[in-house]
Amino acid sequence: MIFSRKRAAGRHGREERAVEAPETVEPTPARGPYDVTEAPDGVQRLDLGSLQIPAVPDVEVRVQADQQGVIQQVVLVHGQSALQLGVFAAPRSEGIWDEVREEIRKSLSTDGAAVEEVVGEYGPELHARVRTEDGLTDLRFVGVDGPRWMVRAVYQGAAATDPAAAGPLAVCLDGLVVDRGAEAKPVREPLPLRLPREVGEEAGQAEQAGQAGIASTPGAR
Repeated sequence: MIFSRKRAAGRHGREERAVEAPETVEPTPARGPYDVTEAPDGVQRLDLGSLQIPAVPDVEVRVQADQQGVIQQVVLVHGQSALQLGVFAAPRSEGIWDEVREEIRKSLSTDGAAVEEVVGEYGPELHARVRTEDGLTDLRFVGVDGPRWMVRAVYQGAAATDPAAAGPLAVCLDGLVVDRGAEAKPVREPLPLRLPREVGEEAGQAEQAGQAGIASTPGAR
């Protein structure tokens, strides 16, 4: 499925105060990924269940989903760059990006890839050059720990070697919203992603009609 889009770490804790003290309003974090409880209002987003992706001009949202509408992969594309997104359950007490990042680094190194750890806008990230069927490919792994969740973002193309080239893709990551839900889940389990109902119905109709199964929407659901 391809959905064409046309426009559109630390968390704040609340301290207990005496009954007579005025209640303070917590500020919204300057940027995301946001927990759904912190997300700013008035933003048009594509709701994929656990992830809500802001509508940003000229960014395509490409998803791979099974026949039940369960999404296996989410990739945002802008020009020659791409951003693959994943969201996972994490413990209440601490983040997991440090641990996950080290495992990614070891796995890539074992496969013979050149890997470097760099401090980026969200903290430590990995820059890697891997060999694929199309030749050498640059990847940039970014992780963001939230309340009981972790977002893993992997840049490809120009945005992998030059963060300034991420442009609209970085805007999408900054505006991403995570809806973790209250259900208990094993640590690192992928949080469920699903097509919006109306999009899934359109895809099913297209498949029944023998079409290519490509849907285009003018904005977020």
